[in-house]
Amino acid sequence: MQNQDNAVTGYAQQILSQVRRVVVGKDQALLWVLAAILARGHILLEDIPGVGKTTMALAFSRVLDLSYNRVQFTPDVLPSDVTGYSVPDPSGGMQYQPGAVLCNLFLADELNRATSRSQSALLEAMEEGQVTVDGVSHKLPQPFTVIATQNPTGAAGTSLLPDSQLDRFMIRLSLGYPAPKDEAAMVLNRQEGNPLLSLSPLLTRQELTRLQDQVEQTFLRDSVVNYIVSLSNATRSSLHLLRGASPRATLSVTAMSKAVARLRGRDYVIPGDVKEVYPTTVAHRLLLSAQAQAQGLTAEQILREILAATPAPRLR
Repeated sequence: MQNQDNAVTGYAQQILSQVRRVVVGKDQALLWVLAAILARGHILLEDIPGVGKTTMALAFSRVLDLSYNRVQFTPDVLPSDVTGYSVPDPSGGMQYQPGAVLCNLFLADELNRATSRSQSALLEAMEEGQVTVDGVSHKLPQPFTVIATQNPTGAAGTSLLPDSQLDRFMIRLSLGYPAPKDEAAMVLNRQEGNPLLSLSPLLTRQELTRLQDQVEQTFLRDSVVNYIVSLSNATRSSLHLLRGASPRATLSVTAMSKAVARLRGRDYVIPGDVKEVYPTTVAHRLLLSAQAQAQGLTAEQILREILAATPAPRLR
């Protein structure tokens, strides 16, 4: 199949160039975030406070012209703060008051500090693009993406996210500390004010939706589909894992592979795209066996072993 003109690639270069003015030295993480947005996925950032997670979310919202809301999750945040609530109106009926999640880009900051009820308030929004309040469903604006942050497991005041919620995040990332030269560049960038204020939209929400549609239409050969399914099945039979990749994980790998293919300038997926996105897309969904934990293995290591042992198709 011949390469075709790819609007995604041109826009992506401009978008990433803008965001890099604010988030310095994290090019790979920014690429993953943009790919997940193009794939209509949600992003989980697991990291210590202060490394730029909120700044990155704000930068993408400005450049992509997305309405933005943020909730700082604490134990006293209620589900209604997220989904909204109904109040009596003068006519004797009930009027819906939108919650914070009614936006294009929702930042759920320190999600694992919230109660399980507040955490689960996001599930319907993430999976179905709507919230239900008092038996009435309300559609979310489109496009819609959740960027959630969580403190590392064991940090004060945190609780584990439920498996059902982890599985709804397309990717999990960690920004980490910047390199010294990047940290110095960050300081210099702020000498003339907050660089976030200099960012401006590069495309409309309608244009972003068209790019997402283009990503979704990326060509996928049967052999590549079978390769993705084989990788998922390998996690389910691994002796190192108590729980392997879900069917939702298979769909997420497919969507991310399409997005990366478009970002690389192709309108079709190759096995290399699958290999590139596989660990980042699947690792957070797995449950390691006691033996694997005793051996000090990580989910990423196990997935790399599976990639090495699973033959990739040859495209002609």
